[in-house]
Parts: sequence; C-alpha cells; structure tokens
Amino acid sequence: MSTPLLEAKDLFCERDERVLFEGLSFAIAPGEIVQVEGPNGSGKTTLLRLLSGLSCAWEGDLFWRGEPIASVRDDFFNSLLYFGHQAGIKAVLTPEENLRWYSALHPLTDPDGISDALYEVGLYGYEDVPCHSLSAGQNRRVSLARLYLSQAPLWILDEPFTAIDKRGVAKQEALIASHAERGGTVILTTHHELGIDERVRKITLGALAEEAASD
Repeated sequence: MSTPLLEAKDLFCERDERVLFEGLSFAIAPGEIVQVEGPNGSGKTTLLRLLSGLSCAWEGDLFWRGEPIASVRDDFFNSLLYFGHQAGIKAVLTPEENLRWYSALHPLTDPDGISDALYEVGLYGYEDVPCHSLSAGQNRRVSLARLYLSQAPLWILDEPFTAIDKRGVAKQEALIASHAERGGTVILTTHHELGIDERVRKITLGALAEEAASD
C-alpha cells in the first residue's frame, strides 16, 4: 500500500468550549480531490486552517508523506498552496507585483506564467493597476491567479468559488481537475455544487454541531 500524501489521526478541536470534531482520522493520496462538507459552525474552515498549519488549538497527529509534519515542516510548507477567505494580497501593489512577490516566496511557482494567469482570471488590462483601486471580486481573482502559477502538490482551498461568475467557476473546476490528473491533491470547502462531483471524495463534519443546535 502506498504512503498517503497527507494523513490525520484522531484530530480533536474545540472552540468556545464546544467540540467541533474529535477522533477524526483520514488519509489522502496523491491525485485525490477531497471536499470537506458540513453545516455552518461544524469546523470546516477550522479544519482547513489546522491542516495548513495556521492553527495551534488542536490535538492529534498529522503526517506528510508518512512523516510527522513537525519533523518535515519546510518540505510541507513548500509543498502547500493555501487559499483562504481573505484575498491575501498587498493593496499598494499591482496584480502583477503581488504575483511576483508571491512567486519569490514560494519555490514551486512559475513566475514566467504571471501574464497568462492574470488573463485566465479575467484581469487582462489590469496588470499595472494598484489593487486598492480594484473591486473586492477583482482582488479575489488576483489571489486565485496563484493557482495557475502553482506547482505545489497540495492545494487547500477554502470557498474558492466565492464572488466568481459561472464561467470563472467552470474554469476553476477544470483547473482543480487538471491538478488532480497530474497527481496533485486538492482539499476544499464550497457551498457550490461541483460539476466534477463524481471525482470528489467527501469528509463530512457536523454531527456534533447538529446535536448542539438541537439542544
């Protein structure tokens, strides 16, 4: 049996004295697309932030390519693209400058593809406009352009389709599917009904949240 790319064992997390999940275990192989689903408040974003190393308030074990993440932190973070609720860009920089800055910090990116990436997300002609002059949706698309540059094997995407039109959603779905076909792994949350649903494995949270809501 091959070694999972990412494995979690007996994860436990609580917030405001309420248990979000406990005993949560799963293994994710290269080439998989995994959707984390559940009702609001069930811990979807919390789990993605935990897996991305952005939260310390949890218990359990995480493994990257069979090794405890704590012992291979540099390799793990160099192999990760995280897309969160915030755009994660600098408002004083232009879209092109933001992507060059991102590429300089992340070794598994293709800086030669920045112009093509901006074209793919519908920002052709806005390359040199400071991001503080762009709309919230356009700033989000600057952040999404990172997916076209990234060669990281693991993508963790929290609601990547927010504020994106139908054409943009279809392109992002195709990009996610292509990444998986090349052996990449994608973990995501979304309220959108995926057009690639037949390829997606699901991890469902929320039993504890639903019980709490019914009390």
